[in-house]
Amino acid sequence: MRWLTLGLLCLIGLLQYPLWVGKGGWLKVWDYDRQLQQQKEVTRQLEIRNAGLDAEVRDLKQGYDAIEERARFELGMIRQDESFVQIPDKPAGK
Repeated sequence: MRWLTLGLLCLIGLLQYPLWVGKGGWLKVWDYDRQLQQQKEVTRQLEIRNAGLDAEVRDLKQGYDAIEERARFELGMIRQDESFVQIPDKPAGK
């Protein structure tokens, strides 16, 4: 009777092995699910970035206000009838 019980337990263990550790086992499914969640997070962040870039492209195509703003702040350009005045920041220690 003892050998029969031991044999059946070994048989159950051998049948359970592919379910948990095998090629399509639960451990692999859980790992793939974790990877999928990470990829979804990366995709969400990229979609947010792309939406911002799309809005910026639309602004640049629709009017000159966005182009003028970029020229002023990024390149330091001014119009012909304007004067450029720069006010330095106060030192942090004083």
